[in-house]
Amino acid sequence: MAIVTLAELLEAGVHFGHQAKRWNPKMFPYIYTERNGIHIIDLVQTAQLLTEAYAFLEKASEEKKTILFVGTKRQAAGIIAQEATRCGAFYINRRWLGGMLTNWVTIKSRVDRLKLLEQQDTGGIIDQLPKKEASIIRKELEKLQIQLGGIKNMERLPDVVVIVDQKREVTAIQECMKLGIPTIGILDTNCNPQLVDIPIPANDDAIRSIKLIVSKLADAIYKGNHGQLDS
Repeated sequence: MAIVTLAELLEAGVHFGHQAKRWNPKMFPYIYTERNGIHIIDLVQTAQLLTEAYAFLEKASEEKKTILFVGTKRQAAGIIAQEATRCGAFYINRRWLGGMLTNWVTIKSRVDRLKLLEQQDTGGIIDQLPKKEASIIRKELEKLQIQLGGIKNMERLPDVVVIVDQKREVTAIQECMKLGIPTIGILDTNCNPQLVDIPIPANDDAIRSIKLIVSKLADAIYKGNHGQLDS
């Protein structure tokens, strides 16, 4: 059974790339044509590479590997959180902190701090503090939840990272490359497919396009974890 149909990809606008003048020539193999100054992505290749990424993630999930989604642009943030949570993966959807992976020991200490503050909040300990001190701690808690809530239960570095918008998440990609962590990237026509292990050429700006691709990848992880998809 096909992971996705060309009709689904068309309907979601996955084929719309950027203006031709903004392209990266390394995306040439994945471009079907140019129309009204806009590059049109070859959806046959998108479907093939999405299927490859699906199989890779399903196997990784079966092997209980740690998978991280990264997408901090406004159009992707909500989708990333929803789909990662649904399939049991982790996510960063607000801002990538430099050293998130390459300085994991420090980041993990901040995650531990987040867990401690949440326990204190749930236990009513913060409520017992002086009003000003409680306010400061609650602001710290809120900031940590925004920055690190999606990786709160991630005990170690990810084995695979899925990235939406390579241009925006260049620091995340550089850290993955430095650590040898495999990456799957949703790449628009202004990206460099050589910087990720499995490129998925697709419109990375339209919400419907992002939703379709990310939900299929989340399906793969869910299936690997549970043996089947919910009907």
